[in-house]
Amino acid sequence: MKSARRALDLMETFAAHDTWLTLAELHTLTGFPRSSLHGLLRTLLDVGWLEQDAGAARYRLGIRALVCGTAYLDRDAAMPFATEALEQIRERTGFTAHYARRSGDQVVYLETREAKRSTHLISRVGRSLPVHATALGKALLAELTPAEVDALLPTTLTALTAHTVVSREGLRAACERARELGYATEREEGTPGIRCVAAVVPYRIPASDAISCSLPVDQIDDAGVREIGELLVEVTARLGRELRRAGIR
Repeated sequence: MKSARRALDLMETFAAHDTWLTLAELHTLTGFPRSSLHGLLRTLLDVGWLEQDAGAARYRLGIRALVCGTAYLDRDAAMPFATEALEQIRERTGFTAHYARRSGDQVVYLETREAKRSTHLISRVGRSLPVHATALGKALLAELTPAEVDALLPTTLTALTAHTVVSREGLRAACERARELGYATEREEGTPGIRCVAAVVPYRIPASDAISCSLPVDQIDDAGVREIGELLVEVTARLGRELRRAGIR
């Protein structure tokens, strides 16, 4: 069991870093003994979960990780419905739309429909971001009680940009506003130059999924944000009804 847990922790370490990692770097990041790391790396290389840089002792995720990640999406009954909703939002707004699910204190992007003229790399499928720094996360946190939010979040909230709200008071205020409006917003908290609007998909209690729209700050004003927020509430409410009628929970 200990080896299995270490293997999973090692895979998550690779997933959290975009670069090749050496044995020394992995030792620093995980704290695992070098002897254990050697054995884990050999095993994961043999089965295709990792690949090694030719001629160098550096490693990164292998193709088997993609196969299993794709299998998760292929087996999620909500995804065909979600994809249709994202296409509707992109068609009606012209902006990029995302579908995400909360996993602990992170939101994980499950599907994206990029704006046709997008010049910003907002997210990719499988990317995760802290709930406190995204409109998606704020919308989902608003579904929880203050005590549940406090238990969920780490002691220190990390700033992704100079605009990220990292105080508990500021986050509580954002959640309260999301409950009042029916949708959450953020401005350049996760990505410079981008503001986002998000609403939960009401087919689970508390909601686990949400849809957002990413908006370049120089292409939208507050009135436009309100219009898109109201559109998201409309689309997510309809999507929630469709999922419940289909028996998807």
